[in-house]
Amino acid sequence: MTLLSPHISRLLLVFFILLNIVVSFSVQAQIDISGEWAAVFHEDEDERRPGPEMVEYQGIPINEAARRRALAWSPTLLNLPEHQCKPHPSDYGSRGPSDTRWWKEVDSETQQLIAYHNRIRWQAPERTVWMDGREHPPEYAPHTWQGFSTGHWEGDVLVVRTTHLKQGWSRRNGVPRSDLAEFTEYFYREGDYMTQVVIVNDPVYLTEPFIRTNNWKLDLRQQIAPYLCEYLTEVEMERGLVPHYLPGQNPFMGEHAERYNLPLEGVLGGAETQYPSFIDND
Repeated sequence: MTLLSPHISRLLLVFFILLNIVVSFSVQAQIDISGEWAAVFHEDEDERRPGPEMVEYQGIPINEAARRRALAWSPTLLNLPEHQCKPHPSDYGSRGPSDTRWWKEVDSETQQLIAYHNRIRWQAPERTVWMDGREHPPEYAPHTWQGFSTGHWEGDVLVVRTTHLKQGWSRRNGVPRSDLAEFTEYFYREGDYMTQVVIVNDPVYLTEPFIRTNNWKLDLRQQIAPYLCEYLTEVEMERGLVPHYLPGQNPFMGEHAERYNLPLEGVLGGAETQYPSFIDND
């Protein structure tokens, strides 16, 4: 067996070390999502900006418990001080005024990505997407509006899993989302455009995963100003009153259905209302 000279052996060792570094960095080199992104409202604009109408639940795979709770919800609830400055939870935050900023946290020694950070204009929620492989906390850990998020790359797609959410909403008209829900996001960047696919799983209020998409365009001139929310008394109410509707007393029950000539059973939502076959069976 021919032995290599010490000089050749050292050269080969250096070569393989450099090759390993190059391969390692090439595997981790993904399309960066950092930057200022302006929301694009070319789909679902009426539902996302002015907001959905009352009893407009079609296309959401809610169960009967969610439907009953949504019908009991009154928009006057938002006049209560404790409800006025709530940020959207992270599974819904991209639906509203969602001009956003993403920036990276990088370890100064290794230059490895530790986390992405995100801030949205409306109500200024911020969250962290940990990219360093850490585990999610135990289920008794605190639940927050933004939850606990971890991410990884699948090719050039950033995949984010979020748990530990506070109780929130699936739509801004009373459709609830429980604190046992989790969701997964897929971020696709194509040049100056970015698309987000959000898949929510809620064992309490959904019978199937609820899927939505949102879009942004890179805006190099965007500035996200501070958001200062102040409490105001917009409607005088009796102290201690919590606005709600009792079963069968929601005054908006048929308003949306009548306006668009839709069947009420479809407007009331459910998994079947997501599919064209629902119209055929109606």
